[in-house]
Amino acid sequence: MIGDTHTSGDTGTGRRIVVFAPNDGSSSYAGTLRQVAGMTSVASTTDFAGQALDIEQTRSAQATIFAELGVAVVDADADQIVALDAMCSLDGAIRSIEPERVQRIRSAESGGASPDYLRGYRGGVTDLSERLGGAVVSAAATGPIVDTDQFTWGLIATGVSTSAATGAGVKVAVLDTGMDLTHPDFVGRSITAQSFVSGEQPQDGHGHGTHCVGTSCGPLAPPTGRRYGIAHGAEIYVGKVLGNDGGGPDAGILAGLNWALANGVHIVSMSLGADVRAVSQAYETVGRRALDAGTLIIAAAGNNANRPSDPGFVGVPANSPSIAAVGAIDGASAIAPFSARSTRVDGGNVDIAAPGVDVYSSWPVFAESPSRYNTISGTSMATPHVAGIAALWCETTGRRGRDLWTTLTREARRLDIPAADVGAGLVQAPR
Repeated sequence: MIGDTHTSGDTGTGRRIVVFAPNDGSSSYAGTLRQVAGMTSVASTTDFAGQALDIEQTRSAQATIFAELGVAVVDADADQIVALDAMCSLDGAIRSIEPERVQRIRSAESGGASPDYLRGYRGGVTDLSERLGGAVVSAAATGPIVDTDQFTWGLIATGVSTSAATGAGVKVAVLDTGMDLTHPDFVGRSITAQSFVSGEQPQDGHGHGTHCVGTSCGPLAPPTGRRYGIAHGAEIYVGKVLGNDGGGPDAGILAGLNWALANGVHIVSMSLGADVRAVSQAYETVGRRALDAGTLIIAAAGNNANRPSDPGFVGVPANSPSIAAVGAIDGASAIAPFSARSTRVDGGNVDIAAPGVDVYSSWPVFAESPSRYNTISGTSMATPHVAGIAALWCETTGRRGRDLWTTLTREARRLDIPAADVGAGLVQAPR
């Protein structure tokens, strides 16, 4: 199955996300909420070891502060919302307020779930990659790339199959539906797992998260079958931010991002989103503050296209100027029919592309899929290719944050496809 239904994705929870001025600290954020809106029940990620927020313990709080991010999710009444909104300003203690939404997986195969789907800095990186990019690759000239007995086609197309880099010493967080922590291909790996979904453990009951972890950080030599993983030496951080139904509110995703930053993660992979054109100021703020801390967030551009009639658009959170947006191509170096195109929204451009059609990777054991592997499609599958390759560049160059983003786009292989669809081109591993 290829492509999603074209929905607005604007599913709200009734709560609000509050963005605070930077560097004020958790106690100051709490004080602002108490003073402005009279909120007395305020929880913070700093109340938990490693800032691993327990969603169940904060259910009754009027507000939950994500200290590393400088944002909070509040359950406010109409008068409190008016009071908070009145305090918003470019130089005030509160910078913006927006509705909390529900985000969903970005695979074109939903497995039963129904997907909704640096301003100047970002433009400068794109311009630089276009001026410094190498030869343009034509699908007609190169022919399709397919899986072999040794490697998936994605690893071949991106140069991972011939790269000596491993991702050793790099921390990669995959924020998704969790992971099959019993999968035999990951025995002995360094895995830190945490659930930010109420009533669910980190164990993946959907499959999407396990597939994404497999692509980004799967083993060098699986016990059976071809190699499908990229950064096989990286430390894996699994944040379950989407439920087993494939969806989850912003609060869980922000909790996962906060946890990742608190634990010094270098790269965050998010194959999730909502089909909303407007940039979320909350995610843009988080993306910018993550880059300042040396963490690169990479997100799926979205699957709301139905090409050629409808090219779709990049949605939240990938349309944030400070979050790298990933489009999907197939083995013939053609744009995937479901892959979203750049828009005129500030930040709504695709930054880079990766293999996203018929991608083979790890999978939990379900009655309908007993083999522990599955082949699916989506910008969800393209995103962990970029995250895994970012870990390889992080290892080999020592670059972080903005410098790592620049390296990814500069080293990308130009494609005979409009930049509006694939940005700088096809992501490439260190040679």
